[in-house]
Amino acid sequence: MSCQHDHDEENPLGKPDVPEHVQDAIRTLITWAGDDPAREGLLDTPKRVGRAWLEYCQGYAEDPAIHLSRQFEEVGGYDELVMLKDIPFQSHCEHHLAPITGKAAIAYMPRDRVVGISKLARVLHGYARRLQIQERLTAEVAKCIWDNLEPHGVAVVIEAEHGCMTGRGVRTPGVSMITSRLLGCFLDDPRSRKEVLGLMGYG
Repeated sequence: MSCQHDHDEENPLGKPDVPEHVQDAIRTLITWAGDDPAREGLLDTPKRVGRAWLEYCQGYAEDPAIHLSRQFEEVGGYDELVMLKDIPFQSHCEHHLAPITGKAAIAYMPRDRVVGISKLARVLHGYARRLQIQERLTAEVAKCIWDNLEPHGVAVVIEAEHGCMTGRGVRTPGVSMITSRLLGCFLDDPRSRKEVLGLMGYG
């Protein structure tokens, strides 16, 4: 007995459908930019762009806090700094829909619970995969960790280049923007603040 599967000859890989009104919007933008959406090289562009934006913005479909729900209390008495640095990420600016590309350093001082270190990167990516400004992204990551782990302190530093500066406007490639959010002991205690920023490379 053979198994039968639905097969769409126009979409053999089962990629997400792109509604016609979304494709029309992209065709309109192509036309407005000065090209012909009916020429061969651009025929499938509306579908590709639609699917790409579905992927760029998949953070709207998740609550980043879910990644912090699995916590561990048996840490052998460890209560010192936990840090993940040089985490690459990509987001998109909500003002021009241009890419924001950079890296983040995330640290926390545990009270009595820790999470798997990869979960910090997942929190970052959950918020980055939305239309963003860097300042809000930094604050959202820090607050999520603060609220869900209840640590002694949280520190988040993000350094990124913005396509709205490098590819348009003032066109200044190589310029990075740095934002930080410090909470708890990293905000209140100068020595803790100096230590964490130094280990992140911003001391």
